[in-house]
Order: sequence, then structure tokens, then C-alpha cells
Amino acid sequence: MNEHTTYDATPYVLGDLNTETAFVLNRWKMETPTLLENLTAGDQVAVVDTNNPQELPENINEMNLVQLLDHHKLVGGLETATPVEITMRPLACTATVLYDQMSLAVDSMPDYIAGLILSCIISDTLEFRSPTTTPHDKDVAEKLAEKLGVDITTYANEMFAAKSDVSSFTDAGLIKMDSKKYDVGDKNFRVSVLETTTPETILARKNSIITAIKNCIATEEDVDEVLFFIIDILKEEATVLTYNELTKQVIESSFGVTVEGDTEVLPGIVSRKKQILPALKL
Repeated sequence: MNEHTTYDATPYVLGDLNTETAFVLNRWKMETPTLLENLTAGDQVAVVDTNNPQELPENINEMNLVQLLDHHKLVGGLETATPVEITMRPLACTATVLYDQMSLAVDSMPDYIAGLILSCIISDTLEFRSPTTTPHDKDVAEKLAEKLGVDITTYANEMFAAKSDVSSFTDAGLIKMDSKKYDVGDKNFRVSVLETTTPETILARKNSIITAIKNCIATEEDVDEVLFFIIDILKEEATVLTYNELTKQVIESSFGVTVEGDTEVLPGIVSRKKQILPALKL
């Protein structure tokens, strides 16, 4: 995987894989990257798909950051001792950014790389349902699908079915599976999203998930509250848990609704990056 770079790079993951990612790696016959357990000061690192220090190892600013590739808004907080190569573009998926970085090398891209990029775009755009989708993301996905002989809808359905099977995850695992820390006013929130085609299976665990959320807040010093959104991929709506006064307040203020129970359905809300985080306020 290092044919077109001057770096001898090794991929790592920062946490447990969700079921969709495990499915994709198996589909394209790729080994699961090693879990990154620690970094030593001065290690050369490239950061992909985030620029938020809260989502990276605590000593990230002690590293020799050589490259940053992302599609999220600039958070701030990363520091480097020397200039760094940064590529950030307003696209739905960092994999699209990576595709563009490959330039002429895309013509010789092996199928497993093409399959991974296609999978990332389908996942991040919810098969082009997300408002974050750009024409370029879709164009790249369609080119890769044609190259691979893959029907996008059939493959997306397989991916979403895998994503929806969370039976092996603990409640605490569900909360942190796809989660970002975000400041709202003077409160620190963990904003968690779970995308699924079977939201009823998640809602059946509502009470135990709420208990796990309370435990999370009690054990994480930098988290005041957790917002847990269940995204229904097919109905294109979110159900958020509103189990106390603070969660009710922020959802009412942010989305202009009146919350009466411990859940609230938000029609048309599917994107944390474009629809949820920018709306949050107290």
C-alpha cells in the first residue's frame, strides 16, 4: 500500500470496529489494522478523517505530524513543531479527498483500495441520502462501482444490514461507537450517532442505554452530557433520547420542537456534521 508515497506508512485504528467496517474489510479481503495503543514522542504520524485533538491520543501534540487529511470543520488545538502538509476539503467523505490525492495513480488502483474508498463514500453519504453529499462524492463512487462491477444499491443494502446488527455490542459500546465531543455553551457534550435500518432494535434497549449514558457521564471528567441520536437510514429521520431536563432543553432550543417524552423524532435529520452539530445550542 506504499507504492505511491515516500512514507513507509502503517495503518492503525483508534478503537473497536463497528459491524459495517468489519463487513467491508472482510468483503475486500483486508486485514483489520492494529489498534494504536500508544505513541512515543517524536513518532511520525499522519492523521486522517479528524482534526480534533479530543479524538486522538492525548500526546498527539508531541508527535511529528507530517500530514493531515480531513473533511470536517477546523476545530483547533493541534500543534506542530514544523510545517505540515494539510488537505481539507468540503466533501462528504475523507475517502473522496484521498481519491483526489492519488491523481493519476487512480488508474492503477487495486480493486481492494477502490472497494474501500467506495465503501467509505457509501457509508458517509448513507448512499447519497445525506445532505453532506456533493456531486463529486457521487461521481467518484459511481466511477469506482463501474470499475469494480458493483451495483451501488445492492452493495449499500448489504453494508447497512451489517451496520444494523449491533447485537454483540454493549450499551456502553453503542454510545462510543460513533461519537464526537462537542462544546455547547458552557457544557461539554458527547454527541453519539447510530445509523441503522432497524431503529426499533435500538429503542428496545432504551432504558439500559440511558443507564449506560449516566455511567459514561459519571466516569468521563470532560463530558457533562450525552446526546444519543438513532438515525433511521430508510426513513431519513433521527430519534434522540431526551431523558432529562438538559437533553430536553438542548433539543428544544436546537430543533424548535416541544419535547414531551424521553425520545423525540426529528424528521429529515441524518447528518451529525451538517445538521446536528451546527444546530446545537442551549
